[in-house]
Amino acid sequence: MAGPTGSVGGVTTPQGYRASGSSAGIKANKGLDLALLVSDTPATAAAVFTTNRAQAAPILVSREHLSASGGVARAIVVNSGCANACTGDEGLRAARDMAAETARLVTCSIAEVLVASTGVIGVALPIEKIRAALPAAFRELASDRGSMAARAIMTTDPFPKEAAADLKIGGRTIRIGGMAKGSGMIEPMMATMLGFLTTDADVPQPLLARALREVVDDTFNAITVDGECSTNDSVMLLANGASGASIDVGNYDAFVGGLHAVCRELALGIVRGGEGATKLVTVTVTGAASEARRAAKAIANSLLVKTAIHGGDPNWGRLIAVAGRANVAFELSRAAVMIGSTTLFRDGRPHDEAAAEAAEYLKGAEIALSVDLGSGPASSTVWTCDLSAEYVRINAEYRT
Repeated sequence: MAGPTGSVGGVTTPQGYRASGSSAGIKANKGLDLALLVSDTPATAAAVFTTNRAQAAPILVSREHLSASGGVARAIVVNSGCANACTGDEGLRAARDMAAETARLVTCSIAEVLVASTGVIGVALPIEKIRAALPAAFRELASDRGSMAARAIMTTDPFPKEAAADLKIGGRTIRIGGMAKGSGMIEPMMATMLGFLTTDADVPQPLLARALREVVDDTFNAITVDGECSTNDSVMLLANGASGASIDVGNYDAFVGGLHAVCRELALGIVRGGEGATKLVTVTVTGAASEARRAAKAIANSLLVKTAIHGGDPNWGRLIAVAGRANVAFELSRAAVMIGSTTLFRDGRPHDEAAAEAAEYLKGAEIALSVDLGSGPASSTVWTCDLSAEYVRINAEYRT
């Protein structure tokens, strides 16, 4: 049983999947805004959705469909340019119409279609444009058009996010692929902005759902750009069995390893492409009695920390201050702060003589911050980015 090997590819890398990306005219610039992903055979499906209580219509409809189908799906239809969130009964009807038209084209039940949307909140989804564009999107489906779909789900993303991996199980090669979007409103607390994953392994639904939850917690749930949880966050995973390999409790860990490799690459891509980002920042908290993730997220979301990183200022005091107010066990006399490999604070004493070394390190594009809370054995790592004036510009003009 070989471990996962990274490969060039994306959501259609596994056998038996086709995708397309096209323009329905939702975006003002007439860019790609409609993605369609279809499994040639019914696939086992699992998903995780936003914990935000203001849940968008596509979230509600996809939940209904997964329940009605017993965790089986043939297609996922996604639009960008409009979140279809906070749009009332009209929004629900539009999301259901997206699914119904897709089901008609794919020749499957409506419950076997999952839907997702991303874009501006509170704007009516132009369902007639989507309905008119879907037949062409269906005709354009192909196994080599995953990259088009990855572009069609983008909003403010500076680049598409795709990843794939393969591994040997029972003498057979299985493949796992995926695509994701997200650049702003990123602190999923369940998943990511939008993530779509596929595998050609045969995976029982309970194991598939378990694998997705476990992997999401260590990847998409461990990233933050701005601490904002969206109304539309979704990660969906399809398993169609086209490889002939089956996943059970005996090879489950190997499958999870492959899924984790794909999701980690997608999650880090989201942070690298964060709105206005110039640096990928890894925040590691050690020495926690418990809730290390809470402290790590507090540091990663601190505007003062993020702006200091952007400006190349090795201000270790900001890291200590956040750790101290994160509402977790913290012992200042045993705490430590490192920027890269440079210690700036340890055991209650500053080491400002090392500030110049840390400042030079902060000129890089990938930054590591480490904080030891001095209270216990727990640890956690999260990923974030710096905060620049470009982030302010993008979000000040998002609707206008």
